[in-house]
Amino acid sequence: MQDKKGLFGGKPTVYTRPLARLIEQLQRLPGVGPKTAQRLALHILKRSDSEVKALAEALIEAKQQVGLCQVCFHLSAEPVCEICRQPTRDSETICVVADSRDVIALERTREYSGKYHVLGGVISPMDGIGPEQLTIGALVRRVHQQKTKEVIIAISPSVEGETTTLYLGQLLKPFTRVTRIAFGLPMGGDLEYADEVTLARALEGRRELDCSGGGFRRPVPRRAG
Repeated sequence: MQDKKGLFGGKPTVYTRPLARLIEQLQRLPGVGPKTAQRLALHILKRSDSEVKALAEALIEAKQQVGLCQVCFHLSAEPVCEICRQPTRDSETICVVADSRDVIALERTREYSGKYHVLGGVISPMDGIGPEQLTIGALVRRVHQQKTKEVIIAISPSVEGETTTLYLGQLLKPFTRVTRIAFGLPMGGDLEYADEVTLARALEGRRELDCSGGGFRRPVPRRAG
């Protein structure tokens, strides 16, 4: 049976309903438009039954088994993620990021040896996201309980990112040193797309956060973390 509703501009398509449904679901993925979804769907149909089954099983397994670390909220298949379990990591330094993708990007630099804390997003009143919808409360508790010496804020430079950064600075500065990485990214640039060299330099050149005006203060001397 053909898809009478269509996927492109409401026009009828030549796809059978199962194929149209597959293309429609693929289009829901970030960065995947109609043409890319069509190309992926046709590629999948060309694969062997065993390959398609392996893909489907991998998707289901990841969805069922991967959750959030109970400590840092990074993606993990265990109650506590591998990074939090590593005894060699500097437990006195916490790098705060918006998303697990940022953890992956920073880990690729091999320049940071501390712990992480994933907020699960950024403060965005227009989208109905406030501090209560993020893991900020858990971060404050970690800082108090672990007697953290430095919190490094590594959030992409956007309006929402700056709002979140300043909020965290005002919240945490009475208890610990708060710094932010020295971005080599334009306003609105995503941390996950920065190359390893840029991120490594940003970590090395991090500065104390000036909550009074949102600017930078003096560079922070580099630590082992």
